[in-house]
Amino acid sequence: MTNLSGVTRRGFLAAGAAAAVPLAARCGRAVAEESRPSGVVVPPEGKRLLLACKLGMIPKDADGKALSLVDRLCLAAKAGFDGVDLDQAGEYTPAQAREAVAQSGVFVHNAINHDHWSQRLTSPKEEERQRGRSNIEHCLRVSHAAGGSGVLIVVGRGDDGPAEEIEQRCSQEIRKLIPLAASLGQMILVENVWNKMFYQHDAPPEQTAEAFVKFVDSFNSPWVGMYYDIGNHWKYGQPGDWIRAFGRRCVKLDVKGFSRAESKFTEITEGDLPWDQVRKALDDIGYAGWATAEVKGGGLDRLTEVRQQMQKVFGLA
Repeated sequence: MTNLSGVTRRGFLAAGAAAAVPLAARCGRAVAEESRPSGVVVPPEGKRLLLACKLGMIPKDADGKALSLVDRLCLAAKAGFDGVDLDQAGEYTPAQAREAVAQSGVFVHNAINHDHWSQRLTSPKEEERQRGRSNIEHCLRVSHAAGGSGVLIVVGRGDDGPAEEIEQRCSQEIRKLIPLAASLGQMILVENVWNKMFYQHDAPPEQTAEAFVKFVDSFNSPWVGMYYDIGNHWKYGQPGDWIRAFGRRCVKLDVKGFSRAESKFTEITEGDLPWDQVRKALDDIGYAGWATAEVKGGGLDRLTEVRQQMQKVFGLA
């Protein structure tokens, strides 16, 4: 059993500030008055690992009725999650996100850049890069309004040109975003995805995280880090080694299962991902922060099942 209790400075920073919440949150969760100074929404205390799901995992309707953003946040809370990652941030204004958190009392820890596959920071077309940067600016404002602490980005595609060229393009765009991120207290978090960047897509496994580390460090900024998807790159490298290589750069986690043997994504508790090594590495770097499921969602029963799977692999059950 891995010890993931307690709170560190990094965990506090990852939690971020939050919007005001009415005295009677719609989710109906009992919240001690003294735990809500000035009425702010805060994540649960005493946890080093906070569990979340993507908003996109939560249905937009149930029993023939449309669910509001408040309803969907409440469903995540009822399933036992500590918070939600707003992966549909492009659909909401900052004011709407703030109000939904205020009404539900549910913590939103992050927003995810939308349209990042079509509006890429690596695109050879300047107008596409500009739209991509504008999308990220919007997400930074949404996360800030909701009380989150960062925005997940996919930097682009390796197919957009020579490696040195596309890296320079996305680096220039990210540098333009850092002042806004800093002013809002939001981190720009690079996700490792199958985009043929910073790893060898067709090469065998046991690759290292060196290229990702070099890219993040090139900004020399506390506002740029990694949103490490554990399942995405189990195909290419040992997650324990990658976590230790990332160290302080590993700010948030995405969680899904993967089978090397079958080369496919799986349920969190299935596949052959070495979760014992993941837990050990997280302890080694003193990780404190959010772990967000990115798997097939559904109603209350399914969301509860996913939360239980996360508890199992992280040794929290």
